[in-house]
Amino acid sequence: MQPRYVIFAALALLAGCNGENDRADAWGTFEATEVVVSAETSGRILKFDIREGENLAEGDAIALLDTTLFHLQKAEADAGMDAIKTRILSVNAQNEILNQQIENLNVNIARIENMLRNDAATQKQFDDLTGQVAVLRRQIAANNTQKASVAAEISAMEAKKATLGEQIRRCSVKSPLNGTVLTKYAEAGEMTTAGRPLVKMADLSVIRLKVYVSGAQLSSLKTSGACTVRVDDGVKDYRSYSGIIAHISDKAEFTPKIIQTKEERVTLVYAVTIDVANDGTLKPGMPGEAIFRAS
Repeated sequence: MQPRYVIFAALALLAGCNGENDRADAWGTFEATEVVVSAETSGRILKFDIREGENLAEGDAIALLDTTLFHLQKAEADAGMDAIKTRILSVNAQNEILNQQIENLNVNIARIENMLRNDAATQKQFDDLTGQVAVLRRQIAANNTQKASVAAEISAMEAKKATLGEQIRRCSVKSPLNGTVLTKYAEAGEMTTAGRPLVKMADLSVIRLKVYVSGAQLSSLKTSGACTVRVDDGVKDYRSYSGIIAHISDKAEFTPKIIQTKEERVTLVYAVTIDVANDGTLKPGMPGEAIFRAS
């Protein structure tokens, strides 16, 4: 019986050694930078076909809001601009008539000047004609001032059209990044307002594992260093990934409450963030562990 006890004791010792070698150096959860995409204007959602879990590229359409009112306002602005431009044409036509009258008066002025040399006309006739020319020139100057005012109205109308065009553009909600739709907060047919969240997205192609290490472990770690990241695969197995240490906190903090024992929660630790290329199986909130020592 004694040799059997020896064999069992050896096997237990070997299993304990393997378990110790297989033990992770730090534990934590996976995180991703989440972006909440909101509506930039108010209106009814006409189109919202995306699904949770769908991958979108930057610039892909997320939702389309009703643009009818903005298009009507833009058509009204176009009509107003056409009316303003018609006023400019009217002023130009008036100036052409006035210039023609000035030309006719200049002909008569030249004729009167010749008659004055021969005492065939009076100075009053000459003065009357030159006075009429001066009045006509003042009318042209007044018309040109009116044209400047009309041009200012056109500029204001163009700015209004640009504003409406921007509002129409904002009715089309687009993805701000290459990422995955995590949560939808609305559906087609609902009313939304500016600033109301529509979807929550995150780039899950590279996901971060945030773990906590003790001060004793800190000296062996460095930014850009390689490590192994593991997640549970079934009851007893692990799935391993290659990770790169992206950030090491320079300030100690108390162990977060996700650590179960009270004794460990009051220990000062340092946060370490590890970037992991995601094959699609890693999700935010999943638990993971890191092995820093060389295999």
